[in-house]
Amino acid sequence: MPSIHLLLNNTLPSASDHRRSFSGLDGSFNGGRAVACVKVGVQGPDLGNSGKLGFRGTSKEVMEAEGRVMVGTYARAPVVISHGEGCKLYDAEGREYLDMAAGIAVNALGHGDPDWLKAVVDQANTLTHVSNIFYSIPQVELAERLVACSFADRVFFSNSGTEANEAAIKFARKFQRFLHPDQKQLATEFISFSNSFHGRTMGALALTSKEHYRSPFEPVMPGVTFLEYGNIHAARELIQSGKIAAVFVEPVQGEGGIHSATKEFLQSLRSACDDAGSLLVFDEVQCGLGRTGYLWAHEPYGIFPDIMTLAKPLAGGLPIGAVLVTERVASAIKYGDHGSTFAGGPLVCKAAVAVLDKISKPAFLDSVSKKGQHFKELLIQNLGGNQHVKEVRGLGLFIGIELDVPASPLVEACRNSGLLILTAGKGNVIRLVPPLIISEEELELAVEILLKCLPVLDESLSESK
Repeated sequence: MPSIHLLLNNTLPSASDHRRSFSGLDGSFNGGRAVACVKVGVQGPDLGNSGKLGFRGTSKEVMEAEGRVMVGTYARAPVVISHGEGCKLYDAEGREYLDMAAGIAVNALGHGDPDWLKAVVDQANTLTHVSNIFYSIPQVELAERLVACSFADRVFFSNSGTEANEAAIKFARKFQRFLHPDQKQLATEFISFSNSFHGRTMGALALTSKEHYRSPFEPVMPGVTFLEYGNIHAARELIQSGKIAAVFVEPVQGEGGIHSATKEFLQSLRSACDDAGSLLVFDEVQCGLGRTGYLWAHEPYGIFPDIMTLAKPLAGGLPIGAVLVTERVASAIKYGDHGSTFAGGPLVCKAAVAVLDKISKPAFLDSVSKKGQHFKELLIQNLGGNQHVKEVRGLGLFIGIELDVPASPLVEACRNSGLLILTAGKGNVIRLVPPLIISEEELELAVEILLKCLPVLDESLSESK
């Protein structure tokens, strides 16, 4: 029996004891959970021919296993995705789905883009992670590209959208302290808006308007006021109070239901922030990076922020976030003010360079605009006359269909017919955010399936009476 004698003659439990304590799916010890620096004779499980899933089992078995070992934070659709290609996804049994969700607006280049894949494989063979103790070439390459194609002068990398917004909160607070070092009553509060979504970590959560997201975790960060999205007078009045460190706003709201700001609203925020010394933060985590047919969702307005947060599509499916700032904001941030172990790693940055190089091309963005306009027109023509469809709205391939009933029956019916779509708003908006590479033929197929499935809304309404 292998054991290690320590100074006090203590021994580690034997491998057989470990096997009794930790039982895997087949009753064997799951050696993948913990590995000691000293070999103690513990063997990992034999995965055998587990296929693309890395797991032997049917969809039903995978879902049952997930229920045993995962924390129950997700109300998942009953589909086990096995693999994808282009704009198509396939489940464990080989059923094909047209992907109009794109991993919640993440997979801008679809699944298995060859240039993205080459960038990831080449970089994985070169260097994956070094932390931010050292310089790395892909990080600098990506930052240079983001600065070159935006209003920003400098970039801070994070691992997600909510982390990007957390950094923006800290930067705004530090900026006010830097700007007014001798002032006792600093501007430390924030403005956010109705139907907003900025993330689930504690600071970003405090900026998110849906109360059911916040209430289980209260008290969240204090000092946030929610105003009606688009209310120019209320925003200007509160900004002029001198208490506001920053205003957080999505130029186009995604989770909130695909609502676009007006130019007058964003211009009023910009002017009020300039007058009061507050920062204007555009959250483009979902609406940015080509989704609207413009590289940046704020582009057509001609109004620019002090800070912009990015994430979802930037690395094509690998986790990344970014905070883009002006030199004025960056000058307030010093060594040690913020940081991250994983952020801006070589692998994810190389993937992001591949994505940005593709989606920033004018021809690519023009194709997104044209396909989006065609798609929207088809939806209005085919679905607009339905009694339950209140509005079809959006820009580019960022489309919402507002219903007068809950959208979930339609989502389920579409899924059963091979189309994956999302909800938004109060659960009554269909959110369509396909890969930006989707073809017109695939968009037309999506409309056909939506039209075929619309009667389920009448059926669900009659069942609820």
